Amino acid sequence: MKGSCLCGAVVYEIDSIDRPIGHCHCQTCRKAHSAAFATTAGVLREHFRWLQGQDRLSSYESSPGKKRHFCSVCGSQLVAEREAQPFMIVRVATLDEDPGMLPVQHIWTSHDVPWLAYDDLPAYPEWQPGR
Repeated sequence: MKGSCLCGAVVYEIDSIDRPIGHCHCQTCRKAHSAAFATTAGVLREHFRWLQGQDRLSSYESSPGKKRHFCSVCGSQLVAEREAQPFMIVRVATLDEDPGMLPVQHIWTSHDVPWLAYDDLPAYPEWQPGR
């Protein structure tokens, strides 16, 4: 299964998702992704490979020992890693295909912000009517 950044400069491939998909609400994920939470999954290192654009990758150590890798052209956050751990943390939204799995958990909800609401909001398949 392939994944890529917004501009297409960086492409990676995974053989499988090896840890459940979840939504991380921690403050660093929220800030790094400019979103209420980041949807992630663990992939064993041997099941992950860069296919294109490694020269376009930049990294940021967001907490001690944790590096976030992103495209230096478009800024898309692609993966994170702790070098001592056997897996990469893939940003599921950067996959170009349906992983065939659904998220099973929300983590770090203690970091939720007051404006984050889950229910009772209207939902539209595309733009809201009248837009």
